Amino acid sequence: MSTAARARCERSDRSPLLLVDLQERLMAAMPETERQRTVRNASRLVEAARQLEIPVEVSRQYPRGLGDTVEPLRSALAELDELATVTDKTAFSCCGEAALEQRLSGCRSVVLGGAETHVCVTQTALDLLDAGVTVFVASDAVCSRNPELRVNGLERLRVAGAIITNHESVLFEWLGDARAAEFKSVSQLLREV
Repeated sequence: MSTAARARCERSDRSPLLLVDLQERLMAAMPETERQRTVRNASRLVEAARQLEIPVEVSRQYPRGLGDTVEPLRSALAELDELATVTDKTAFSCCGEAALEQRLSGCRSVVLGGAETHVCVTQTALDLLDAGVTVFVASDAVCSRNPELRVNGLERLRVAGAIITNHESVLFEWLGDARAAEFKSVSQLLREV
């Protein structure tokens, strides 16, 4: 088993949460259950990141056409102040945007969620892996218009070396211990519908 496969999500300013293109018009094209699951779990990741002071990077693909980040994520991100950075892009990979690529260049690992799994999430993850970054994909915080394409994208990323995980595993790895000061409030997020 490779060292990367045994890696854990770090609670560090060098291990941000990166949410890719969770935008109004794009998410409206997703199947309802996929959209609800993805937005709910991405929101939980954002709230936990806020409590644990983990930086959050958000990309928006051509916002003039695809709209702003969806609610409730947009409001949650506004509460993060300097912990959150929103970057507009036209390249499918977040690494195609110079400012975002620069901020990600010093990262050891990234937790990734967003849309669409088989396009922008995949291209971003592949570029990060090529740069030597450990990539954790929260499989329940990504979606595609066609669920088969989501599954295909996740499998491709697994083969490429990304660690396919889920938002709950990420939260508990960020916490590390039930004695963490934030344990109660972060674990409470999992009880919310």
